[in-house]
Amino acid sequence: MDIFEEYRAKLRTPEEAVWAVKSGDWVDYTTNVCFPTLLDAALAKRRDELSDVKIRGNLIFSPLQTVECDPSREHFLYNSWHCSAYERTLCDRGLCNYIPMIFRNMTAYYRHFLTVNVAMMCVPPMDKHGYFNLSCAAGVARGILEKADVVILEVNEHLPRILGGFDESVHISEVNFVVEGTHLPLPQFPVPKPTEEDLKIAELIVPQIPSGATLQLGIGGMPNVVGSLLAQSDLKDLGMHTELCGDAYYALHCAGKLTGARCAIHRNKGMLGIVFGSQALYDWVDQNPGIAAAPLEYINAPETIARIDDMISINSCIAADLYGQVCAESAGLRHISGTGGQLDYLTGAAMSRGGKAFICMTSSYVDKSGVRRSRILPHFSGDIVTDPRSQAYFIVTENGAVNLAGRSTWERAELLISIAHPDFQDTLIAAAQDQKIWRRSNR
Repeated sequence: MDIFEEYRAKLRTPEEAVWAVKSGDWVDYTTNVCFPTLLDAALAKRRDELSDVKIRGNLIFSPLQTVECDPSREHFLYNSWHCSAYERTLCDRGLCNYIPMIFRNMTAYYRHFLTVNVAMMCVPPMDKHGYFNLSCAAGVARGILEKADVVILEVNEHLPRILGGFDESVHISEVNFVVEGTHLPLPQFPVPKPTEEDLKIAELIVPQIPSGATLQLGIGGMPNVVGSLLAQSDLKDLGMHTELCGDAYYALHCAGKLTGARCAIHRNKGMLGIVFGSQALYDWVDQNPGIAAAPLEYINAPETIARIDDMISINSCIAADLYGQVCAESAGLRHISGTGGQLDYLTGAAMSRGGKAFICMTSSYVDKSGVRRSRILPHFSGDIVTDPRSQAYFIVTENGAVNLAGRSTWERAELLISIAHPDFQDTLIAAAQDQKIWRRSNR
């Protein structure tokens, strides 16, 4: 049987393919725009004949029909490794549970500890050699598929084909069923217009980045603002080594700044794990020899990141306390996103020769009731700690950038209060005094 005969023999309708799922199974959807919309819809139709089907995914942006059809969670129980805005609303409704992790370990969790009865995901069409590219989910997908008892691939004609370092594809011989169908265009995520505070934060970071630096820009508006300013700067030969490739890198490419010419381990290549953004971004990464996808267990490994000189990591957070602890995934006990790769890059960039890790936030925000609140807190009370105080590095607000590495508790309190919103500085000083981390000789 040649590869095309094998393909035809494995071709099923979505409804036929999901008969592989049984009550009590663990089902995986992988991540982001590779979410299998047709298979999810077909599985939702089987609701009344199934019970206790546990589903894992992350960064899924479209409505999950298996979740929406079953508010009691008797039939389908959804869990996420990292929440999108949509998955956050599911958490608020009690319809999603977060799985704590750091991204570099995710594949290892599957390999050593987890059960996958059925894995299903979207992929571009099979190539002439019998391979399906893992596209925008390449950073995590291969490890999930290898663990699955049954692999179902849903062909999405809109997905880009991303060239790889390794583990970026799966062969038809490794697949149980293939599903075809018509899909909507890929979801797009326009870069939000920067605020005045965003621009001030970016302006504090850009001067600390040298030509030839390799960049990791995290999820959110702030890293994209930094990328936009770098595109307008005089810097040259910037590189990309990142968990997530978003539109900031495309802007750097268009400005002629992103060459990777000085990167020590993948010269002239931009390395990535997952991708989502605009259609222009999807078109740019499609079959681009200057870009390579690889598993996050490699891309996000601190020992990999440490080999890259001048590695610059830029991520956002929700809050920090006076001890230097950082929360980037919850507001109190309300779940927002996840640890993702932030701690991976904070660790790796600190190990890099010339490397720096920046965690950014506005100094304050206005809550739903119209009250302004500080993002720098005396101490956390239920907020999830994403980055421990022992690994604190640069923390940046619109009021300044401070380096907490090697600083004592009183020094950290002084530095963090100096970049807090002025309306809250006196209250924070009083709290630091109560917590016995304030020197009387300070302000």
